[in-house]
Amino acid sequence: MVSHSMKFTEHYAAVMKSLISHGLLLGSYDAAGKANIMTIGWGAIGSIWGEPVWNVLVRPSRYTYRCIEHSGCFTVNVPTEALGMACVIAGSKTGAKVDKFEAAHVTAEPSENVLAPRVAECPLAYDCQVIHSNEVLPNKMPADLSGLYVDDVPHRVYYGKIVAVREVDGAADILAE
Repeated sequence: MVSHSMKFTEHYAAVMKSLISHGLLLGSYDAAGKANIMTIGWGAIGSIWGEPVWNVLVRPSRYTYRCIEHSGCFTVNVPTEALGMACVIAGSKTGAKVDKFEAAHVTAEPSENVLAPRVAECPLAYDCQVIHSNEVLPNKMPADLSGLYVDDVPHRVYYGKIVAVREVDGAADILAE
């Protein structure tokens, strides 16, 4: 399939549907250059400070956290429903011990724009450069949500400036299947 660039706002509904139904795949490299993916079910795409951004949340206990802290980059890859099992695998293992690309039967491809891998089988991929990060503050959250952090350290929110978006030809049809 041929790929090309697109506006970050195209396919918004399909991206949010994938995020909510089976998750998206967050790509990063560790300090040794090993490709890693993590399934995310929380995130937001939009405009902050006049820049197109993906906000993603990663707990400090996760291997992906170390990867993003090292490189300052990540990719957000939008899988099809057929890649749902890849999302299950990437969300249930640690990249510190397992090559999750291999375990999930997907292919890492380097981005030309950021120091992070894309998932070749995904019809959409957003290349992001971290422009800011901050910690979630549970004491500032509504009571019904603050319970998410009773026994764990809160997430770090990464604001990733979308520097490029890769779309394969026919992505809209592929994501609609």
